[in-house]
Amino acid sequence: MSDVIKRLLEQAIVEKLFPGVVVGIVDKSGKKQIIPAGRFTYDDNSSVVKEDSIFDVASVTKCIPTASLALWLIDNGKLSEKDQLIKYLPEFNNSDRDKVLIKHLLTQTMKFGFRLSDHKDETPDEILKMILTAEFNGPPGKEFFYTNASSILLGLVIERIMGDSLDKLGEKYFFEPLEMQRTTFWPLKKFKIEDIVPTEISAWRGGVIQGEVHDESAFILQKKFVPGNAGLFTTAGDLLKFLEMLIDGDKGYFSEKIIMKMETNQLVDIGASHALGWEVNQPRYMGKSCGKHAFGKTGFTGCVVVADREKGKAFVLLSNCKYPKRTDNIGGLDEVRSKIADLVWNS
Repeated sequence: MSDVIKRLLEQAIVEKLFPGVVVGIVDKSGKKQIIPAGRFTYDDNSSVVKEDSIFDVASVTKCIPTASLALWLIDNGKLSEKDQLIKYLPEFNNSDRDKVLIKHLLTQTMKFGFRLSDHKDETPDEILKMILTAEFNGPPGKEFFYTNASSILLGLVIERIMGDSLDKLGEKYFFEPLEMQRTTFWPLKKFKIEDIVPTEISAWRGGVIQGEVHDESAFILQKKFVPGNAGLFTTAGDLLKFLEMLIDGDKGYFSEKIIMKMETNQLVDIGASHALGWEVNQPRYMGKSCGKHAFGKTGFTGCVVVADREKGKAFVLLSNCKYPKRTDNIGGLDEVRSKIADLVWNS
């Protein structure tokens, strides 16, 4: 299987889908495979991607660690999905403030009327005020609406309850115990820039983005606090440790009850598909052979994590598909991710 995956990745590089990529696979017995391909950039003299190369995983941050910390709090009776948001963030103040529940944050069912990327030239305080006060384009809980703002609010809730920043909480509760030694929100403080794969050449940012969060809103908000929507840097091997913990079931991090909610659609009543904190049953990138309880998350920079407990397997794909300039290559990327997923599930 690894040879077939390697050929798939090398062909994707030839087709300029991404310059560099790493695929990791794990099963519940702990057996792992890590398959790197390509270079940091398309230049022939660029650094070769290695098994432990560090990637910006973008919106994977929404699940690892943000949603996972919230689910841990729910599991331990410190938070409820039925709690009102204003119990923890009384400054949240739009006309639906009394109706917004923690479940709405975890299932992406708050229909904000703005795109955060359109406000990248504003200050952290201006962006945060907009998130806390902007009106919705529909009642919460009635429609799936994917947005960064929900995860930013969820991160703030977690910080209020636990009394520390998301980066430190992720380190304390997951990264250190799981020995995810190359996982951090601040890679340039811990690693050489040569270990970190670049994400884009950006005129707005003044050049190559490498070792700093790629997401515009997260980049601005990090000047004030650690937002829950993006900013995690990690490796395929470290993410496999996290996914192995989820598919193993005997690691003691989460109860069976809460893991079942991570892998079960919570939005059947509104005709949508999203588990608690995670995306679920998405053949578009999880493969045609994925089970209905397969759960995972993608990231804008070209990353994905997927686990299927019924099959006892999980996989990771990390790439820098927005380098050197972002293009709408999601279709090609999903095709590669789906093919790899099916190889994993059917092996």
